[in-house]
Amino acid sequence: MSTPTPGPGRRPPQMPELPKGEIVSTYDRYEDAKHAVDVLARSGFPVQQISIVGNDVCSVERVTGRLTYGRVALMGALSGAYLGLFLGLLLFIFQPDNAGILGVFVAAVVIGAGFGMLFGVLSYAMNRNRRDFSSVMQMVATRYDLIVEPDLVQQARQILTAATQ
Repeated sequence: MSTPTPGPGRRPPQMPELPKGEIVSTYDRYEDAKHAVDVLARSGFPVQQISIVGNDVCSVERVTGRLTYGRVALMGALSGAYLGLFLGLLLFIFQPDNAGILGVFVAAVVIGAGFGMLFGVLSYAMNRNRRDFSSVMQMVATRYDLIVEPDLVQQARQILTAATQ
């Protein structure tokens, strides 16, 4: 979620703090809370006064697969190829003459892929017994509260109720 721009008369908090206000509604999924904010925005509600607060946050690590030397080498080669592609693009932009640029471009991608593969395999070999799987880490909340200023709670509830009927 991006940091909201302070509205008139509001200043950005110096230290992270929970938003003040009352709960308009509570949702089990972030997408539902985001949809409610969209409904309020379309009706002209001052959305800069809304906060979505995730409660009971926990860390979820989803295992995506087993690591092997082949998979690590492939991932390292792809990562290095992207870096080589970027460097080749820079050479293409800043090279005075474009003669032979395709060769330089291909060489940059191949060299980047080679170094990426080498560093990936070496890193995996040094950490072999500590972690033999790949995963993705996420922070997930069990519920999401829509919070607004106390004087806007009734208006927000009326808009959301009308939208569900």
